[in-house]
Amino acid sequence: MKLTSEQALEMLESAKGKTRHDGWIYHSICVGETAGRIAEALKLDVDKAKALGYIHDIGKLKNFHYHVVEGYQYLKDLGYDIEYCRISLLHSYLNNDLYCTAGGFPKDVPVITNFIKNHPYTIYEKIINLCDLMCTSVTVTLDKRLIDVISRRGAYENTQYHIKEAYKLKQYFDDLLGYNLYDLFPEIKDHL
Repeated sequence: MKLTSEQALEMLESAKGKTRHDGWIYHSICVGETAGRIAEALKLDVDKAKALGYIHDIGKLKNFHYHVVEGYQYLKDLGYDIEYCRISLLHSYLNNDLYCTAGGFPKDVPVITNFIKNHPYTIYEKIINLCDLMCTSVTVTLDKRLIDVISRRGAYENTQYHIKEAYKLKQYFDDLLGYNLYDLFPEIKDHL
């Protein structure tokens, strides 16, 4: 079953007040809006990009620590197509690499290791990877967001690798667009 951006946004709205804080909801809304703008510039399906962005962290409704697997299972149980379910599994890992994530090496997700290593990321999954790294509750530069993540989670042995790969992902989209991705978001200057 397809998931529209309207349905995904309704999921987020109905989640307000049901977890320890709503920050992840505002972050998810920002990811969806940011993804939609990138998709529009690339002439992709804007509604699909927004829906994927809105629901990428939906597993936090069930469990903050295991949200990648919880989100996948939650969406699967609701009957959504696999492309919507798997965004929960993939949004935190760049380059098909379980170790290319913020917050250190994961120690408790071996169930998805082979999937992450072997799944060819779609353009939409790459967009959500990038947008997750560009959004707090507003769209910001990678610099600002990565500093935010490091200040909250700390620096780990994979932090430098993750940062380098995040910038490579942005460059990938700069190259696809033919200009600096930040040009799509002039409001970023308001958040420097």
